[in-house]
Amino acid sequence: MVLENKQTTVAYRCPHCGAGVMSIVGIFNLTADMLKLKCSCGHSEMTVVYNKDGRVRFTVPCMLCPTPHNFTVSSSIFFGKELFVLPCPYSDINICMMGDTNHVKAELSRTELELMDMLEKSGLESFDELHGEQYLSDPQVAEIVTYVIKELDEEGKIYCRCEADEEKEYDAEIRQDGILVTCKKCGASKLIKADSLISANDFLNADSLELE
Repeated sequence: MVLENKQTTVAYRCPHCGAGVMSIVGIFNLTADMLKLKCSCGHSEMTVVYNKDGRVRFTVPCMLCPTPHNFTVSSSIFFGKELFVLPCPYSDINICMMGDTNHVKAELSRTELELMDMLEKSGLESFDELHGEQYLSDPQVAEIVTYVIKELDEEGKIYCRCEADEEKEYDAEIRQDGILVTCKKCGASKLIKADSLISANDFLNADSLELE
């Protein structure tokens, strides 16, 4: 469905206070300048930029990760979907929604229930704690770190003492103090801290993994 007046509703959830931040955006808003959606609490904002190639670029605060995520979608998706969501690449929780206003509101409500359930299971009392210096439960962080390890392996960005042209096989063992990645051939290994998103942050932002 293409929206006749070239406008859509965009939204994100503030990682500090938990409020849903929503705004109607038209094509003229984007072509004029960078659009910023700011939470009324003053602690977060999402930026939306319309590029010259017709793509729309987002910088979205994340409920779980310590830094925002960057996304790029086509203008046909931005203005042409009843609902399109952008998930956190590590947790798969939807952190940005766009489309018809009622569909966006419904998705905000759904994700709020999902996050409230996560808070309860983590033993935390507020969204700010979920994003800030408090710990998430080990299984959640371990799952995120394991996902990133798998992606690096598929992209050939895990390096060990084996020759570059050798076929490699890596093992990821979840331990009490983190996740131990080991090359089954040369024995090189690296322990990745996974007791919290804070401790795992350096690894989550890395584009390769060096085993020693």
